[in-house]
Amino acid sequence: MTREQRALNVIKGLPVDYLPSQITLADRTKDGAVAQALGLSGAAALDDYLDNHLAISLTLCDTPLFYRNDAAKMAELEAKGYAKVDHVNGIVYDSWGMGIKIGEEGFFACYHPLQGNKEKNRMAAPFLPDGFDRAILDMPFAEAARAYQAPDPNRADNLDDMVRDLKANANGEHLVVPSGYLGIYERTYCLMGFEEFMMESITDTESVEILMDKITDYKVATAKRKIAAGFKVGHHGDDLGCQVGTLVSPAQFHGLIKPRIARHFKVFKDAGLPMMMHSCGDVTCFLADLIEIGLDMIEPVQPCMGLERVKKQFGDKLSFWGGIDTQEILPHGTPAEVAAETKRVISILGKGGRYIIAPSQEVMVDVPAANIAAMLATIKAERGNM
Repeated sequence: MTREQRALNVIKGLPVDYLPSQITLADRTKDGAVAQALGLSGAAALDDYLDNHLAISLTLCDTPLFYRNDAAKMAELEAKGYAKVDHVNGIVYDSWGMGIKIGEEGFFACYHPLQGNKEKNRMAAPFLPDGFDRAILDMPFAEAARAYQAPDPNRADNLDDMVRDLKANANGEHLVVPSGYLGIYERTYCLMGFEEFMMESITDTESVEILMDKITDYKVATAKRKIAAGFKVGHHGDDLGCQVGTLVSPAQFHGLIKPRIARHFKVFKDAGLPMMMHSCGDVTCFLADLIEIGLDMIEPVQPCMGLERVKKQFGDKLSFWGGIDTQEILPHGTPAEVAAETKRVISILGKGGRYIIAPSQEVMVDVPAANIAAMLATIKAERGNM
């Protein structure tokens, strides 16, 4: 069984010979340093050492979010018109006009073109995408939402890296996942500003919906191209939760978010593909709704969801990815504690299959190399226990 088939079987709820795994570092520019700390020869050896089953693949439009700290990649994207870099202030501006702070381990959207911040608009104006209507910057939100134009989803080279990744894994070495990170809800508030989204979604719902529909249209059109390219799974990403519950109310979720996520899901489901979704935090109360519209795997499962609870309630309908605590155990525990926690999580979420063994979030730089090694050794020892 190839890694691709093993991962696909888990997502679909089919039998596997052992549980697949995935360990992703938050800042891939530090692969070399992590490899050195583990006593490996280099970044390429790290991928083999981690024995990952998935390869997350990005459109060029989305690449600035994840490779903002990679100067060479940003230069390549600038040359192609997918990003502009403000080196003085350390900001990458993407095709949407959103600014992402360079140097952060997790991505930080530090500029929102529809927020109406005059000082930041002046700083951003020289770096906004070619063709961006700068008159929008002076408009009130209701006008700006109607005037704003999303990037062209049919730009020919947007999927170039994705096609490359599919070809590189044509032998089933990895299941290539077409990233849907920074989905409809997240992209909306990143264009507006979070507080502005929360306020306008109540006081001017119509304008927010107009903006969200433009983003959804882009997502749907891009999803169709991903299917045509040959991807075998769909993916969507919207962080709807925090550690103590959801970031949005049930009314916001059901009125604004769920119908638009459903449109995105439907493209993949109509093509017969299983659907994965990323959402941080405790989104347990939304899982039944997401299953209803076609969700097959939730990523990541986090301890705040209650591993036993979520497995018991949804384990017959849903596959899981994640669960190994990245907030306390991985960064602050001993290798022995990491090994014990890894074994415990596998025994809960892996029971009966339908589980990709993984940390509950990307691994940050505060995780000692010895703890990564302890986690991986335990994964390899326990992954046959289903």
